[in-house]
Amino acid sequence: MNIRAIRGATCLERDDAAEMADAVTELLREVMSRNSIEPDDLISVLFTSTPDLHSAFPAAAARGVGLSDVPLICAQEIDVTGAMERVVRVMVQVQTSKARSEIKHVYLRGAEALRQDIAQ
Repeated sequence: MNIRAIRGATCLERDDAAEMADAVTELLREVMSRNSIEPDDLISVLFTSTPDLHSAFPAAAARGVGLSDVPLICAQEIDVTGAMERVVRVMVQVQTSKARSEIKHVYLRGAEALRQDIAQ
């Protein structure tokens, strides 16, 4: 069994708690589905959000999809001039038998522009 990190991101149209919950839920479900990950495979999840998002913690949405016993943490992205706005990023640490080259990183709702080299 290997420990791997899976990256992903999603964009919000506005700073809204309901939209945050929907976008993060969608992102987590896609990361888990595309990589055949079960909740027991998760080690921890790190979320970051851009400084313009204040309405909710991304981790609250993860709790809402049943990740109640997985360590979660939120942090703020550095405020870089000209960077994409209203972005939630995630790094999911998992136990998996997949090789690093088999990992599918997930970018949704316009966030594909952030990492066109690895977006699936």
